[in-house]
Amino acid sequence: MPKKKTDKEIKINREIDPHVKGLKAEVREQLVTDTLEENYFPYAMSVIVSRAIPEIDGFKPSHRKLLYTMYKMGLLTGARTKSANIVGQTMGLNPHGDAAIYDTMVRLSKGYGALLTPYVDSKGNFGKVYSRDMAYAASRYTEAKLTPICQELFRDIDKDTVDMVDNYDATKKEPTLLPTSFPNVLVSANMGIAVGMASNICGFNLTEVCETAIAYLKNPRCDLFETLKGPDFSTGAELLWDQRVMEEIYNTGRGSFRLRSKWRYIKAENLIEVYELPYTTTAEQVIDKVAELSKAGKIKEINDMRDETDLKGLKLAIELKRGTDPEKLMAKLMKLTPLTDSFGCNFNILIAGMPRVMGIREILEEWTAWRMESVKRRIYHELAGKKEKLHLLEGLGQILLDIDRAIRIIRETEEEAEVIPNLMIGFGIDEVQAEFVAEIRLRNINREYILKRTQETSSLREEIQELEATLKSEARVKKLIEGELRAVIKKYGEERRTEIVYDYEEAEIAPEDAAPDYPVTLFLSREGYFKKITPQSLRMSSEQKYKDGDGPAQSWEAMNNQELIFFTDRQQAYKCRVSDFEDTKASVLGQYVPQILGMDEGEKPVYMLLPGADYSGSLLFFFANGKAARVPVSAYATKQNRKRLIKAYSDKSPLASVRFLGEDTQLVALSTEGRALIFNTALIAEKTTRDTQGVAVMTLKKNWTVAELLPLEESGILNVSRYRVKNIPAAGALLRPEDRGEEQLGIQG
Repeated sequence: MPKKKTDKEIKINREIDPHVKGLKAEVREQLVTDTLEENYFPYAMSVIVSRAIPEIDGFKPSHRKLLYTMYKMGLLTGARTKSANIVGQTMGLNPHGDAAIYDTMVRLSKGYGALLTPYVDSKGNFGKVYSRDMAYAASRYTEAKLTPICQELFRDIDKDTVDMVDNYDATKKEPTLLPTSFPNVLVSANMGIAVGMASNICGFNLTEVCETAIAYLKNPRCDLFETLKGPDFSTGAELLWDQRVMEEIYNTGRGSFRLRSKWRYIKAENLIEVYELPYTTTAEQVIDKVAELSKAGKIKEINDMRDETDLKGLKLAIELKRGTDPEKLMAKLMKLTPLTDSFGCNFNILIAGMPRVMGIREILEEWTAWRMESVKRRIYHELAGKKEKLHLLEGLGQILLDIDRAIRIIRETEEEAEVIPNLMIGFGIDEVQAEFVAEIRLRNINREYILKRTQETSSLREEIQELEATLKSEARVKKLIEGELRAVIKKYGEERRTEIVYDYEEAEIAPEDAAPDYPVTLFLSREGYFKKITPQSLRMSSEQKYKDGDGPAQSWEAMNNQELIFFTDRQQAYKCRVSDFEDTKASVLGQYVPQILGMDEGEKPVYMLLPGADYSGSLLFFFANGKAARVPVSAYATKQNRKRLIKAYSDKSPLASVRFLGEDTQLVALSTEGRALIFNTALIAEKTTRDTQGVAVMTLKKNWTVAELLPLEESGILNVSRYRVKNIPAAGALLRPEDRGEEQLGIQG
């Protein structure tokens, strides 16, 4: 009997040629895990290391190959050449096709405007970063060269500052990194999607980055916010400052901040002009969204909206109806359209071939170490050259002692091959020095020429001593780097384009203005999927669909304009409106709340609350350690339209359950030991502080925790008096068999 196969998935390749008679099917069995290891993993690593993630010089391989090709073509100082010529030459290093190479050039170009500090000086139509539909011209029509700042990218590249490796067919050499004299990794906005990971680096102002690098060189513990004010983008706009968010981004390299468009009101024409957009937004996205809102009847104050972008720059014109308040309208548009957008940071950078997500201080640490190594390599190269020259001049100095004798040795030597050995013997010099002397032209064999050359020896010795001293002193190397950074600031520094708004208020939009009001039923699943279903749709199909392993967590009946608060497992609360979610059906999975509300990576909702217009009632947070905190719902009311509240509840112990209390009631606390405790919520006093640790309710033995909190009527307990207490804290009593419902048994099991 053949051996039974395991449950592991098996990949079977069948190769059958129907034209060959009698050929049997060839079956090759291979574990899926082996297929992944042999085929998929190498591909994934290739994408991560060789394509999608930038390195410490701030460039992906495609950027580096293009710029180095342009440098070798003489386009740093020469005139522009056709882009098609550049693309063709670059294929010698980057064999991924002309379209991909030209796309790379476009993004690095001055004309496209994606970078604050562009590296390609372009001529012709290169499109615009703020336009989705403005296509760039073909490479045969456009021209390009390198911008002047590229001198800082290739500074001393011919002095062994970086490693040079073979290209794909070993016919050329290319650098593994570019020896940038400033932290370009923080200057250039960079986004890449690899396999299983991604990178999204926001750009910073060149001057601020260089000043921050100088401050870091002097003191690695310097305050980064003093010099690095915040992200800066080529499209300008306004950065809505959130100190907590920016600290998280600076420290961890992850986080999301918001950008807001700039606009002006032309009173004479009753017209609004939007002239700067967030970096992540395009003009077409804004126009499409406004058209959608107008069609849905949510925006009624606009007569017309058109794109009037020209050579002077971006301009979206919004014609207003008579009597429209521009401030009120723009507040609404800022909330409902991509005129306000978020930029999610993920500072994932390759360090020695390994991807690492780093904060700004870590990035500066890595860049400083790498730049110091590059400068030391340059000094070694210069030192070797000067030592070689000194060695030759010292040999020439020996000839100075007796020029006639040198001439006589050469004349009296019968064979040419013996000239070098005879000079070595006659003057006590080595072969290299003798070769140098023998190659001197006849016209230069005079005392004046030799004296001038040998006079260089003293200055060379001083220079060599200076270079050797620099190599031994990290402080000197840092001083050199600091000087180069100051030179970059002086020569290429520019003012910020993105304005930082520290103090701002977002106008609250009246519900009737924001969206139509109608009854809905809300459903939240355990995995964080949200559904908003109208009564008509619910009557047609009430059976809810969930992902495998997911299920219902909460449901509420609400109105479409009601406020909604989601509490998460990171002790944060996110405020929104029911109307922010789309109407859906029971037969779909729903919308993923963390994605819709822009929650942090890995963060999930644990409780959904409709606070009501008056924010009445209270929330009972029951923790795994047996403590409970009762917080009034009014503690979550805010005057400003803040979407995220930190410290929504205590983080001292894991959260076991949350309950809304409209009035006092009896609840049952169940522990993992199998104990139950029935208490009245009136025993727990309200605390005004949201993140209060609460009071002890259920005393627990070591290694046991609170598992669940249930209303008494849902617990299935028959012997109520056995578990009810009049005072807290209390240990509760072990559940009897007749009091164990399905939920309690599940907890014990």
